[in-house]
Amino acid sequence: MSGLKFQWSSLQPEEAASSFVVLAGDPFVREVHRGQVVRIVDVEGNQSADTMFYNAHDYSDRYSAQDTIREQGNVYLTTGSRLLSSEGGLLLTIVADTCGRHDTLGGACSVESNMVRYAIEKRHMHACRQSFVKGIQQWKRGLEKKDIASNVNFFMNVPLTPEGELTFADGVSGPGKYVELRAEMDVLLLVSNCPQLNNPCNAFNPTPLQILIWDA
Repeated sequence: MSGLKFQWSSLQPEEAASSFVVLAGDPFVREVHRGQVVRIVDVEGNQSADTMFYNAHDYSDRYSAQDTIREQGNVYLTTGSRLLSSEGGLLLTIVADTCGRHDTLGGACSVESNMVRYAIEKRHMHACRQSFVKGIQQWKRGLEKKDIASNVNFFMNVPLTPEGELTFADGVSGPGKYVELRAEMDVLLLVSNCPQLNNPCNAFNPTPLQILIWDA
């Protein structure tokens, strides 16, 4: 775990305005208003929270992995990371992180990537892109399938090799670890609690997430 950056939060769960449990494979969608703080908790450890963020007032303005990576000069997210939008706006800032590193490059699993990466027989298995589509359908407020773009993989360990290749490795998270973000504008949060059973990032055992929100 050398090189990971940790920052604990002073916010208390019992004082949160809202608390939700998201089962493995389920989506979660909710607006987070400017100044509110959202905490995503890896309840049992080594789970992946595939997450997208949108400007709540303009869904075409959304989290941009390219801009975020370029501006911070790092492919991993942790405390102090500023998540930028495709229009150059500041969506959120990571204000606490007890995991220490989060992936920006691995993307979301899909039935197609399952077949290519693992085996043709994996086509039937549920994947994060399906969860994102389900979340969009639940939201019913202007998002469409074409709005699924780049995402953050909170708690997922995807090391980048010196040759520029991505590798999927055992997770660096653990039970109860969390990442906490402050909304710098009104944002729409869309989460897929990853159901992936084919790589070691979640120890081949998808588990629940908890999401807490504190008012400004």
